[in-house]
Amino acid sequence: MSRLDRLPITRDDVPWLGAALAAGLLAVAIYLATNPYPAYGAGLYLRIADAIAAGGYAPPGQISGYTAEGVPFAYPPLQFYLLAVLLDLGAGPVALARFLPSLGVLAALVPVYLLARDYAGSRPAGAAAGVAVALNPQLLQWHVSAGGLVRAFAFCYALTAIYAGYHVFDGESWRAVAVGALAFGATVLTHPTYSLFVVVTYLLLWGTRDRSGAGLARGAAVGVGGAVVVSPWLGWVTSTHGIDVLAGAAGTHGGIGGGAATIGVSATLLPLLGAAYLLYARRNWFLAGWAAAAELLFAQPRFAFTVGSVVAGVAAVDVARRLPSLDGSVSLPGTGAVERREVAAAACLLLASVAGGGYLAHEMTLPSDPSTPEFLDEEDTEAMAWAAAETPPDATFVVLGDAAEWVPALADRTILIGPWGVEWYGPDAYETQLETFEALSQCDGVDCVEHELAGVGADPDYVYLPKGAYTVRGQPEVTFGSLDRSFAASPDWERAYENDGVVVYRAVE
Repeated sequence: MSRLDRLPITRDDVPWLGAALAAGLLAVAIYLATNPYPAYGAGLYLRIADAIAAGGYAPPGQISGYTAEGVPFAYPPLQFYLLAVLLDLGAGPVALARFLPSLGVLAALVPVYLLARDYAGSRPAGAAAGVAVALNPQLLQWHVSAGGLVRAFAFCYALTAIYAGYHVFDGESWRAVAVGALAFGATVLTHPTYSLFVVVTYLLLWGTRDRSGAGLARGAAVGVGGAVVVSPWLGWVTSTHGIDVLAGAAGTHGGIGGGAATIGVSATLLPLLGAAYLLYARRNWFLAGWAAAAELLFAQPRFAFTVGSVVAGVAAVDVARRLPSLDGSVSLPGTGAVERREVAAAACLLLASVAGGGYLAHEMTLPSDPSTPEFLDEEDTEAMAWAAAETPPDATFVVLGDAAEWVPALADRTILIGPWGVEWYGPDAYETQLETFEALSQCDGVDCVEHELAGVGADPDYVYLPKGAYTVRGQPEVTFGSLDRSFAASPDWERAYENDGVVVYRAVE
């Protein structure tokens, strides 16, 4: 009987699953303690949710505020509707971006634990995989930060679909098919790249664990069930925007197959080494193929690290089972006899949590904060509140630095330059906006800014300049006042607003 035909979690799982969740809580606590504002950006996501709520929950055709034309709403909608409900209930957009992703991060640890546990037949293996996911800076970077409003939940849905898929092909469970179809549908309705991750994993599960016609039928049933779940949204998108909008976006953000460029230059080789060991020691073709696929097919290393976490848990247990010194049991006060392997696993998990938590605390408190840089601070929110109250509703802005994404969401004003949402217009439009935004954000004077604006025909009413430290696509930058001084000296601009971190100039008519 498949584990999905009964309760997948029992009392015996509690301490091991608890260890994984404790590591996740530690990571979340460190992030929240070191980030008074959300890391990275989610302004477009919240702008979309606000538009959904304002339109009575009908899907909006366009999202205003991002470039003069706005951008199409062709994103998978599930999380945006959840955000719209929360905004309607009174949640603040900045608070949502800071706190809600943590729930997705913690929820995702449950299917990670279950998958590694069932695959290795070992609860310590599940706990090890969960701890590895919880404390990986690369995974946290994209899931606990503001973008985790979508990505953290896509991660959870995808891993749930994959856990169900293991039982679809290993236990002939039709209940697993139902769970897999719902989870796969939720993944497709949340994020396309995570959906591809599920599809690739299912193909590997079928090819390495059950190549029978019945196995193919069960796997196809998951796909068909997922398609039924997503068909209303897909029908609306294609009828509203046409198929071209989906094809255009597919050529941006690295696409599938972009991982090959990273081989040999990143720590994602470590999962391949673990998979190579399992292939040699256990002829484990699935994990070897899964690690290779995650490395080669996805430009985003978070997928390779996710697979690597499961590989690490399974490999660690396999090595421990081969050590004669860990045979037998020991007596512990209040618990009776406990297997030495479980004691060793618990000790390793504790050490990993302490070491991983210490490393995260160190990295997240560095001045550059490579894992969770904040795009927004108190001065930015004050400046955007001023823009919302003191500028005309049709005013247009050009914003230097990553705070730009938040202006439409918090100030309800249009930014003329920025890549957010422009991927739906295709790679050329996206690259033009991205390159212009990056070049503008690194300008050191008014002449540079005006040159870049002229290159794309942008004529803003206001230019929003950071003072001191800021980020550009997450990378730290510093302005030492040259921007402010050059704009102040220009007859074409006048200072309209200033605080300790931001200065805004108005175009002189």
